[in-house]
Amino acid sequence: MNGFLQKLGKSLLIPIVALPIAGLLLRLTAPDLLDVPLFQAAGVILAQMDALIAIGIAMGLANTRDKGIPALTGFLAIIVLKEGLKIMDPELNMSVFGGVIAGLISAFIYNRFKDTKLPSMFAFFSGEKFPITMIIFTMIPVAGFMSLIWPYAQMGIDSFSKTLMGLGALGVFIFGFLNRFLLPFGLHHVLNTYAYFGLGEYETASGEVVNGEITRFLSGDPNAGFFIGGFYVTMMFGIPAIALAITKTAKKRKQETKTLMTSGAATSFVTGITEPIEFTFLFTSPLLYFIHSVYTGLAGAVLYMLHIRHGFSWGAGLIDYVVNLNLSDRGLLIIPVGLVFFALYYFTFTTIIVKKDIKLIGREDDIEFEAAATAEEKELSLSHSNHEYMAKKILENIGGKENVVINDHCMTRLRLELKDTDKVNTEKIKQTGAHGVIKVDKKNVQIVIGSEATIIKKELDKFLDQ
Repeated sequence: MNGFLQKLGKSLLIPIVALPIAGLLLRLTAPDLLDVPLFQAAGVILAQMDALIAIGIAMGLANTRDKGIPALTGFLAIIVLKEGLKIMDPELNMSVFGGVIAGLISAFIYNRFKDTKLPSMFAFFSGEKFPITMIIFTMIPVAGFMSLIWPYAQMGIDSFSKTLMGLGALGVFIFGFLNRFLLPFGLHHVLNTYAYFGLGEYETASGEVVNGEITRFLSGDPNAGFFIGGFYVTMMFGIPAIALAITKTAKKRKQETKTLMTSGAATSFVTGITEPIEFTFLFTSPLLYFIHSVYTGLAGAVLYMLHIRHGFSWGAGLIDYVVNLNLSDRGLLIIPVGLVFFALYYFTFTTIIVKKDIKLIGREDDIEFEAAATAEEKELSLSHSNHEYMAKKILENIGGKENVVINDHCMTRLRLELKDTDKVNTEKIKQTGAHGVIKVDKKNVQIVIGSEATIIKKELDKFLDQ
């Protein structure tokens, strides 16, 4: 299960790359800031998070080197699911959870049916193309089933959210906790909709009656902002602290990790969009995400008890913090409270990541059978410089490119994931100049090259891409 969650989390890294720039462009070009309507097109990326997640999971969990068909399968799965839900009940929205379900089913369907052989008259639809057909047949009943059970989840959350207003600090804590905790299931929208636009009532100076934390706060209600002010602590301080913890605990790919974490932290701090960071650990470590949910609720409760209220028009980032500060009560105190939570988040995440050796970005396991790059291996070199020919012969003796799922390398070795390692001809590979061949299991093999492993890997990629 731990390995599966690692792979699931890693599957989301590619779609996550699109989120920081999309979030920044969407907020900075909004009508109340730079007001550049064309750049608001970036918002479609955030609106299609479910599709991005479905595609990412389908690609990441598919047992193949060519990810094109799995990506298409994931896309077909999510659009059929969404359209099916829309037909059954236009009010249903599974959001991110729908993307996860579609992605997992897509990967399963692809891996199960990618080698299917059909009668000659249907040969065009066989092999890798068959999952495209199967995913459509599969997702239609899935959509029907989800349309039956999902309304009960939505109604339960809606009913529960209406009881929060009279619970004081406890209600604020529960709202903040569930706001994060329900995000993976897409049910946080139900809770947010009521809190943001239905919670409470306020009559403006003009006699207009408005409802909801956001609307009442922006209309000058002195009692609005207690339920949503805590998000400033999470978005401006908590998420950057998580990003720093992940960066500091990375053991490899440190620059890549730092770049991703820095951009995600900046997006959260400036705009209040947290997904670029949250989705890097959400599936890999449910424990960390649970703690994050608790701290989000705790932040809101602390502000409530300190009589600090603040609100926003779009998201709890720096922009809304500054723009709406004049409407807040003791809003400046969010900064010292935020710094305390920054330390709490950083210490907690750093400790748990290290103690439990959680395999976040920069800490993933390598397939090992012994030390990956011993001092002796680093000194190894080939007796020739014909790298292209060597890569060609290695490919021939590992079963051809049809047998290759993943071609990777470390400092001194090729790390290959194959469909079947029984096709590997160890002696023939050694004759190319390789210093050793180790079959890790039925799917993985490592070929000891020495200091020129990187070059051989690149040459091998050329043949695999032909």
